[in-house]
Order: sequence, then structure tokens, then C-alpha cells
Amino acid sequence: MDTIAVLIPCYNESATIQKVVADYKAVLPEATIYVYDNNSTDKTDELARAAGAVVRHEYQQGKGNVIRRMFREIDARCYLMIDGDDTYPAENAREMCDRVLQRQADMVVGDRLSATYFTQNKRPFHNFGNSLVRGTINFLFKSDIRDIMTGYRAFSYQFVKTFPVLSKGFEIETEMTIHAIDKNLQVENVIVEYRDRPEGSISKLNTFSDGWKVLKTIGQLFKNYKPMGFFSTLAVLLAVISLCFFIPVFVAFLKTRLVAKIPTLIVCGFVMVGALFSYFAGLILSTIAQKNRQDFEWQLEHVADRYRRLLREEEAEK
Repeated sequence: MDTIAVLIPCYNESATIQKVVADYKAVLPEATIYVYDNNSTDKTDELARAAGAVVRHEYQQGKGNVIRRMFREIDARCYLMIDGDDTYPAENAREMCDRVLQRQADMVVGDRLSATYFTQNKRPFHNFGNSLVRGTINFLFKSDIRDIMTGYRAFSYQFVKTFPVLSKGFEIETEMTIHAIDKNLQVENVIVEYRDRPEGSISKLNTFSDGWKVLKTIGQLFKNYKPMGFFSTLAVLLAVISLCFFIPVFVAFLKTRLVAKIPTLIVCGFVMVGALFSYFAGLILSTIAQKNRQDFEWQLEHVADRYRRLLREEEAEK
């Protein structure tokens, strides 16, 4: 088992990968640096290996697929995930790892948005998107996470081995954040300086298509993790629509004792029935979600036992 595993998912990062590996080897000499190449065509893997990293491959395209492979294959006391584009300073790595190793944090978020991100990042829609995603998640999940989309994070063994990776692409950071909030895991923030990509390094994140996937992921996870909030909101919306169309029909009935718009009345009835179904669906699914949280606590205990067993085996080998 590694003490610290530095995880670097990469796709065509030949311009920066050697510097990134060297920087993190310098500040975390005891760490094992893993570079997972995701079908690069520019010799990223060769350059990373030459810089001293352990290079492995994930052939399913997408950052989420890479992280699934990393989490599955590597055992470590602390995991530090970074991007291979040299936008995150290595100087914060020790503090982030110490939060996991000494304070038992489950996830440490490298917070760019409280530092230099908005001045360094040259893509204004990225700035808007980050603010929108952060505000949406903190509102829906009643949290205070300061940077949702950052690729600079540290994790505990328990987080990595209990996190079900479902996303295939850049939505993975959103999924990690919401999972940690929902399961009441210990999340801490460390403010980090952000620098824009150097000359010759190209971002693989598409502002609009990937942004839409992130927002879609938030909606899906809100429905799955907070079904009562999701379906009761839908129930209120349907009930309001039903009442808005029903009231004029009812007022006309009081005046004339006739129902002039029978089709409207029928539709109003069906919409109100839909509102009731939605509300009770939320009640049922919220019970299931609560049971899933209880099962997760048992899963955490099982993973903690495995972690302690690995530590004992490591001590015995010494």
C-alpha cells in the first residue's frame, strides 16, 4: 500500500506532463506518481515514464472512466488527484495530504475560485459555468463547497473504495462532490492558486457540451439523492398549473352554474392527480434513499476493516 498516491489522468498533455511529475515528486518524495494515459496520441505516456511516473492505460475515453480505473487498481493511505496540464501548484499538495492523513478528512477540495481562477482563466464562459454549478449545488444540497469543478483533490482510502463512479467524462467532479455531501463525509477546502494553461497546452473541456452534461448530472443526482425535494417540487409545480387553469372554470361555474370548459376541467383533474402521484413517489423514494445511506454506513465499516487489515499486513512485512 502506498502512503500517498498521486493520480494524474492524462489525454494529450505532452507539453506539461514532465514538469507536473517532477514538481510533485519534489514536494512529495515519498509518493508514488501514477499517470493514467487515456489514448493520447502525442507520446504523453513515454514522457511521463521518462520523468519517473508509473504509467498505466485506460482505453475507454473519458475522465470518469480513467478515475474509475485508478480508484479500482490503487491502494493508498491518501490519494491526491491532479490534472496533467500544470494549472495547479504543487506547493499545496503537502497540506492537502496532511488533511487526509492527520485530520481524517474524506475529501479535500483544492479551491481555485477563492484565489486567482477568475483572473487567470481566459474563458469567460468557464468562469460563469463554475459559478453557476457551485451556486446550484450549494442551493440544492444545502452545502458550502467553494469549488465544485476543481480537478485538484485529496481523498481518503474510505472515500475512494466506497465511491461508485457512474460518470464517464468531466461530470466526475460534480458526482464526487454530491456523493460526499449526501453521505455526510468530512469535506475540507484548501485555497490554491490557479494558473492558466501554458502555451501549447489545449483544454479538452468543451464549455457548452460538457457544461450541459454537468447540469444534467446535477439534476439526476438531485433526483436520486434528494427524491423528496425533487418530486415535491414537481408536485407543487403540477398543482399550481392545475389550479391556474381550474380557478377560471370554477369562477365561471359559480356565476352561471354551468361548466363551459369541460375538457379543461378534465385536464386539470389529471394534472392534479399527477401532482399527488409525484408527491407520494417522493415519499417512497426518500425512504429508499434513507435505507441506502444506512447501508452505506455498513459499507464504510467494511472498508475500514479492510484498510486496517492492509495496515497490519504492511507493518508485519516491515
